[in-house]
Amino acid sequence: MSSLSSAPQVKNALGLTDDQTSLEGTIDFIEFIEEQERLGKQYSRVILDETKKLIGVITLKDIDDGNKTCHIGTWIGHQYWGKGYNALAKSEMLYIAFTVLDLEYVFAGAKLSNIRSQKAQENLTYIRIGVQSEFPEEHSKLESQVNSPCILNVIEREMFLSWHSDNE
Repeated sequence: MSSLSSAPQVKNALGLTDDQTSLEGTIDFIEFIEEQERLGKQYSRVILDETKKLIGVITLKDIDDGNKTCHIGTWIGHQYWGKGYNALAKSEMLYIAFTVLDLEYVFAGAKLSNIRSQKAQENLTYIRIGVQSEFPEEHSKLESQVNSPCILNVIEREMFLSWHSDNE
């Protein structure tokens, strides 16, 4: 995980430091994720390729049971970009978000500087793009977390589940 996240393409896209992508930083990240999962605030899974090799991580974070919302984030090692892993991982994780966690909205964002992430999200047929004005608090929260201007998108339960049933 450390070697994948420390590659400049991934590290720069995510805005990570050398300390965060070091072996010790990766261990700290895993421990943080485990604690957040115990608290019910996050749900993270590794992304594996066909040979069961680790290629990235996908997370439902800021889970809000009261509002039935969360944010989704994914990163994949750059050598695996453009191969469909992101869309497949998102589909699986969104199914869990809406059927197991019973959420209504899952927000996906991207830094305005991260064109690759924006394009990947635009390719998801079940997503609504550019919902900043409709969900200003979620947009503000996202920009505060990443300390950068962002676009905000949303996946809604009914739209996704309809798409999922058509594509099973």
